[in-house]
Amino acid sequence: MANTIRKMDYFYVMVGNKPGQGAKVVKGLADNGVNLVAFSGFPSGKGAQVVFVPDDAKVFRRAAKKMKLATSKAQTAFLVSGDDRPGAVARLVARLADRKINITAVDAVAAGKGRFGAILWVKQKNVKKAAKALGAK
Repeated sequence: MANTIRKMDYFYVMVGNKPGQGAKVVKGLADNGVNLVAFSGFPSGKGAQVVFVPDDAKVFRRAAKKMKLATSKAQTAFLVSGDDRPGAVARLVARLADRKINITAVDAVAAGKGRFGAILWVKQKNVKKAAKALGAK
């Protein structure tokens, strides 16, 4: 089966870097009907940056406003899913490298039952070029 590669909106929020901050935000989003297809968090300065990839950006924006979250503007990332096999991610990143597109960040995981998932970030000025290289929808 071929990979599915989708352009997705993502947003980030800065929170305190202490136990429970990310959990509080994720729970609040869930309580407000937000379905996340991916999220990631990491330390940034004295705080932490939490990145959200919602299934529906409008629902996310509405929930974030209700929760009084200071979110970033919408940006674009690539959500990948496919059959897990040796070199699955290597082939993806090679497509971008061949076109001289630098990857800002990538997270990839085996999803079980022979599947994998990944999220790729590139500079926003390179989104169109990357979408073409990846065959993203």
